[in-house]
Amino acid sequence: MLSKRIVLCLDVRDGKLTKGVKFAGNVDIGDPVESARRYSDGGADEIVFYDITASAERRGIFLDVVEKVAGQVFVPLCVGGGLSHIDDLDAVLQAGAEKVSLNTAAVKNPDLIAEGASRYGSQAIVVGMDVLKVPTSAVFPSGYQIYINGGRTPVELDALAWARKCQELGAGELCINSIDADGTLDGYELNLNALIADAVNIPIIASGGAGNPGHIHEVLTKGKASAALLASIVHYGQYTIRQLKEYAAERGVPVRLSW
Repeated sequence: MLSKRIVLCLDVRDGKLTKGVKFAGNVDIGDPVESARRYSDGGADEIVFYDITASAERRGIFLDVVEKVAGQVFVPLCVGGGLSHIDDLDAVLQAGAEKVSLNTAAVKNPDLIAEGASRYGSQAIVVGMDVLKVPTSAVFPSGYQIYINGGRTPVELDALAWARKCQELGAGELCINSIDADGTLDGYELNLNALIADAVNIPIIASGGAGNPGHIHEVLTKGKASAALLASIVHYGQYTIRQLKEYAAERGVPVRLSW
């Protein structure tokens, strides 16, 4: 059985590590480069670096910060934010990332997923989905709606339909960001993650809501996620990555425990 992954998220704004709740009220909490090194050394299976305002500000990602982070980690690095063209993907991968995360640009130009997968392989293309729970309707039959621009802009796109489309276009992985759960520490959106996991044949990363080790265990089992992305509970020192992995392993979840 494939090991489940613990992925540490670095939300970066103006070159600084930041954290908010439900994609709002962000405060700066540290240095992304130092944090990346600590998490890599501490047992993270992967680091995800998001320049969270790049798309909304219609600018490119801060490549100098990406290069500094890449120089400090010895686990796969996935980078997203403001990647709109194939040249942007080239630049990020040349700066040291193993994967790119497409979100807003993928919705606006789905062909970018296919172009990236063709050039670099599906394993290098992650599609991030910012999702809000909404009333079920003809437009949103799953009851979940896609948002873009860092969760600021709603689009008439059903989350389940979009997940299937991303797989069809060649995405190798999906990162499911629950806007409702983000930063709340109340647990992942299990129904959302399980719904999408059942609909696609590629790994999903569950994002938003981790508040304790039990939440991570739940999303890796009941939520059917291949990986749990987390931030606050490690950023603020409530738990170490080792503690979270040991909790999961003790309950039968296959995780990498070598340090």
